[in-house]
This record gives sequence, C-alpha cells and structure tokens, in this order.
Amino acid sequence: MEAMTVSEAVVARRSIRAFDSRPVDPALLRDLLDKARLSPSGGNLQPWHATVLSGKRLDLLRQETRAAMLKGRDGVEAPEYQIYPSDLPDPWRSRRGSNGEAMYAALGIGREDKAARMAAVARNFDFFGAPVGLLVHTPHWMGKPQWADLGMWLQTLMLLLVEAGLGSCAQEAWSTYPETVKRVADIPPDHIFFCGLAIGYPDPTAPINSFPNPRAPLDEIVRFLND
Repeated sequence: MEAMTVSEAVVARRSIRAFDSRPVDPALLRDLLDKARLSPSGGNLQPWHATVLSGKRLDLLRQETRAAMLKGRDGVEAPEYQIYPSDLPDPWRSRRGSNGEAMYAALGIGREDKAARMAAVARNFDFFGAPVGLLVHTPHWMGKPQWADLGMWLQTLMLLLVEAGLGSCAQEAWSTYPETVKRVADIPPDHIFFCGLAIGYPDPTAPINSFPNPRAPLDEIVRFLND
C-alpha cells in the first residue's frame, strides 16, 4: 500500500466517535507515540505528558467516572481550566452551535429530546467505546505557550494515527472530572490534566463519523499583507 502523504492525512483526519471492536496493537501505538516526540516546542521544553489506559485500568476509569456522574451535583468536580470563554461571541459561538447540531442530527436526536442528548454527552466518558484512552497532562507551572505545544503534539499524534489506519477524538470533556481522572490514572498532583484522546479503529458505518463539519473559508481567518 502506498504511504499516505501529510496532506492526505490532514484531509482525512476528523473526530471519531464510534469505533469497531478491533484492539490496537500496543507496539504500533508505542511506535506512533515515539514518532510524536519529534513535535516542535518552544525552547525544546517538550511539556507534553501522557498516560495510556487500556484493559482493566481503562474500565476502572469508565466505572469511576460513571459513579461520579450518577451522584449528580454531589459528584461535581472543580475544573482546572475553563474549556470555552464564558461569553463566546460570534462567529465562534455559531461555529460551536452548528457543530453540535450537525452531530445530533447524525445521531438522529432532535433538539427536544434532552434525555438522548444527555446520553450522547455521556458517551464521552466511555471514550466512545474506543479500546484505548490517552490522557494528556502537564506540570501546573507551564504557561500558555506550552499549552500551544501540547496542541502541536496532539495534532502530530492524531495525524500519525490516521496514517496508521486508526482514528481518534480529542476530548476536553474529560477535564470536567479531573479528580477522578488523576486518581485512577495516577497522574502527579502537581500536573494539570488537559484532555483525553479516544484511540481505535473507526467504524466506517457509523453516521457520527461522517457528518458535515465545515471550516471557515481561508479569507475569513488569514490576511495576506505585502505593502
């Protein structure tokens, strides 16, 4: 099979929210993570840390998080960072809203079906059924530039996963249960937990893996100045 180009991997990559039953070869995943170490970072700090869960430890995280969710308000944990600005203006607010509506439409869930929407949200905390869950964290003293480095490392890994025939979904939703995640995954207490990454083989028959997810036109986000 001809190797996938970087451009092809960028076009093919999308958030995968349904996986088939195939396990991920630990040696393959280790190789991809080893390659991702070559991601750029300011001053070569390499601030990324990750904990890979599978098998019993992954099941334990799912169980413990489900238990916290069932406690309702008593299970609420203090987030270590804010995912979205509290007063998100347009066009960013509209982009987020359109993405959510397209996702629920792919699942066949109407706006009025609150229970089904909540169940769909809860799937985040099952890693969407993926056989591997990766947890990204970094020392709490790292600043915004180092968090940008985390993003570059994640993108590098996600493209490598696509090249290998795998899929992934970066999940900041996990940051709403930092205490549970850090306890179950033995993440150092002086680290901030950033996000989860569901990893597995995409289910090509699942509509949730193919709904339209348009990007803003280039001229809306990039200016070219030459005077």
